[in-house]
Amino acid sequence: MAVTASRIEPVADHSVYDKLNHVWHKRALNSFMFIVLAHWAEHLAQAYQIHVMGWPRPQAGGFMGVYFPWLVSSEVLHYGYAIVMLIGLWILRKGFTGTSRKWWMIALVIQFWHHIEHAVLQWQAITGHYWFGSPVPVSFVQLLLPAFRPELHLFYNAIVFIPMLVAMYYHLFPPKGEETAVCGCSLRREPLRAAAA
Repeated sequence: MAVTASRIEPVADHSVYDKLNHVWHKRALNSFMFIVLAHWAEHLAQAYQIHVMGWPRPQAGGFMGVYFPWLVSSEVLHYGYAIVMLIGLWILRKGFTGTSRKWWMIALVIQFWHHIEHAVLQWQAITGHYWFGSPVPVSFVQLLLPAFRPELHLFYNAIVFIPMLVAMYYHLFPPKGEETAVCGCSLRREPLRAAAA
């Protein structure tokens, strides 16, 4: 019964952070996932432009790159998105419990490394000092695969997104025996008597 009591306790005195992980968690997750999916659409469009349409890599910038090529080619946009992802994963982690939290934290750790890669690129763009004699900013993993930057970022986004999806699944459908999160996102509706027992 303690679980249901915590769901209906007043939240007026709670901080914005607590509300984002309680009463606003579903809306916050939906908003965050909209940003994530819009970013995915950009990377998939860029991959389509390169591999299906045969566009040269510098011209393939996704949907935004068609209208704002200068923005897509800047490191600021990519670093900004990496920060938004990192902050979103960090702020919304408290709303996840049990198995879903484990997977959410895996996504957070991978995104932290992805953020480091973008920070390295941003630093090189700001200073104009490109590492290892490269004519453009280069990340650590890019040293191994220099010609595949769009694919590398698509891969990074995939390895962050997959554990996020697993986390969301377990958040919406917690395994039997695991307490559901207090946010009310769970789609598994069990009778109160069963939850109390």
